Amino acid sequence: MARGSRNPKSRTSTQGGSGQVRIISGRFRGRKLPVSDLQGLRPTTDRVRETLFNWLQGDTLDARVLDCFAGSGALGLEALSRYAASVTLMELDKGAASQLKRNLTTLGADNARVIQGDTRALLQQGGQPQDLVFVDPPFRQGLVAPVLALLEQENWLADHALIYVETESELSLEEIPPHWTLLKEKVAGQVAYRLFQRESE
Repeated sequence: MARGSRNPKSRTSTQGGSGQVRIISGRFRGRKLPVSDLQGLRPTTDRVRETLFNWLQGDTLDARVLDCFAGSGALGLEALSRYAASVTLMELDKGAASQLKRNLTTLGADNARVIQGDTRALLQQGGQPQDLVFVDPPFRQGLVAPVLALLEQENWLADHALIYVETESELSLEEIPPHWTLLKEKVAGQVAYRLFQRESE
């Protein structure tokens, strides 16, 4: 789980130590939860998460939240801690998904669920409109464009949904729908992260 790993992803806190994620704020503030030890996980710093949730301010309150590539679950769990109405965590790896379920049980979170499976296949099934969506896929696997398209096509986005997109810094996001407005953007090393807002077409 070396920092700066070039490919896959995780949201493991670099301050909480490998194998743990620390919730920064909200009702579960300071809680440290175990993370499934998978080969090639990419830690995301607490600083990036703090920046993101500063951008969001109170937008997590009562929000319906979808985390498309949950990994350690840090983004979805952080939103849950900050009083989201519901959180759906999608995760391909069975071990990671099982750990997420155990962590939800530990927190006593009955308004969150984990769906194990391939994100693209899950999105193709259609869903309920979400107010806040996290898109943080493994780097350099061509997943961003098809996932963003599926969110639009399959009714996953509320009219004024916020969409957080985290990618490798060199990736050009040319497939953003024209009715999405870029609100915030920042680059930290190999990572670029952006917050969009969707407007009604």
